[in-house]
Amino acid sequence: WSSRRHTAMFEKQIVIDGKGHLLGRLAATVAKEILNGQKVVIVRCEDINMSGSFYRNKLKYLAFLRKRCAVHPNRGAFHFRAPGRIMWRTIRGMLPHKTQRGAEALKRLKCFEGIPAPYDKVKKVLVPSALRVVRLQPHRKYCNIGRISHEVGWKYKDVVEDLEDKRREKAAAYYADKKKAAKVRAQAVKNVSSQLAAVNKTLGEYGY
Repeated sequence: WSSRRHTAMFEKQIVIDGKGHLLGRLAATVAKEILNGQKVVIVRCEDINMSGSFYRNKLKYLAFLRKRCAVHPNRGAFHFRAPGRIMWRTIRGMLPHKTQRGAEALKRLKCFEGIPAPYDKVKKVLVPSALRVVRLQPHRKYCNIGRISHEVGWKYKDVVEDLEDKRREKAAAYYADKKKAAKVRAQAVKNVSSQLAAVNKTLGEYGY
């Protein structure tokens, strides 16, 4: 066995905001983590980027759609249109998913369009090594998975956009109330600071 330590995250669940990430680089990072035992959720898959122009990537996907079983097309290949399923299938291709280890790893992955509950109230993280602004040169062309999905048969682009608008409105209202409450609390602390000076001094002597 190798003595090198594994650099796994080992948290209960990691929620990744997919917006602005490159498809392949994000998929490779997530594949390694779920193989190591980490549960991963990817949200906003429709805003994941692919390097290369939209026209080129759409032609590649249309070529992929033509690949099927000549004897009985219902046997496969199965062509997912939704951005979340495209991301899921990309990661599956990086796993030994026909073995027990790979199948268990795939169960630890979830991919969503938009940010559904309860993940709208959970802290989300980025993967710096997979960000487009970090890895792709400024003059290079890129496109969104969501646009490709929409043009090859995904029917829920408008639905997801409407739900996301509603989520942003609720989040903005919540943040405004939070700032208001914080301002009131800060003023209350300021009002009684002179009365608590002696107490705070005593607490400070004991390390609090």
